[in-house]
Amino acid sequence: MAELNTVARPYTKAAFEFAQEKSGLDQWSKMLSTVAAVANDSVMANVLGNPALTSEQKASAIVSVCEDYLDQPGKNFIQLLAVNQRLGLLQEINVQFEQLKANLQKSVDIDVTTAYELDEQQQQKLTQALSAKLGRDVTLTSTVDKSILGGVVLRSQDLVIDGSVRARLAKLAEALNS
Repeated sequence: MAELNTVARPYTKAAFEFAQEKSGLDQWSKMLSTVAAVANDSVMANVLGNPALTSEQKASAIVSVCEDYLDQPGKNFIQLLAVNQRLGLLQEINVQFEQLKANLQKSVDIDVTTAYELDEQQQQKLTQALSAKLGRDVTLTSTVDKSILGGVVLRSQDLVIDGSVRARLAKLAEALNS
């Protein structure tokens, strides 16, 4: 994972800087997410993993499927990845691009897990509190998991804050067993 992250970083940075320079962050975001989804498809994964195909053929396969979503710089980017044997990095490049975009736009997506359904007012209060605490625009996604018993679990990228009753009980049990 760390190796993919490291190898993908210069490609992501180049795409991001190009998109930012051309005022096309949203367009590139859509292109990369589409291409990453296509590359993750099982049929396309077989095509990309086929050693009998040349880099140009693999790039052509992706471009032909995504042609309606790619502009010329996007097609050139796919060709560059193919020539350098890096088409397998498309998912990681997409993830990194979205992180750079979110950092630039000072926004963050947070998944909230609760033991019960949050009403609209509770979601708004939580969104406002998190926005004030983080200094960013927060987009909240709420899910229900009755097994956490109470409290909340917040997840954003690689950060997890577990304030659930289940986690507190686990800590208590660990302390008692020590």
